[in-house]
Amino acid sequence: MKLQITLKKSPIACLQVHKDTVAALGLRKIGQTVVKEDNACIRGQIFRVKHMIDVKEIND
Repeated sequence: MKLQITLKKSPIACLQVHKDTVAALGLRKIGQTVVKEDNACIRGQIFRVKHMIDVKEIND
């Protein structure tokens, strides 16, 4: 299973750790979408910035 992650909110006024997490997910611009494998590491990053992103599950 994969996860489709879309950045909905700007990380400009957020904590540096949130900015770094958004960058580690591969997100740069609002509205940008990336597809990542579903694993514990990605789930932890998603949990940290859940207020800024939208996540959908994709079944392969």
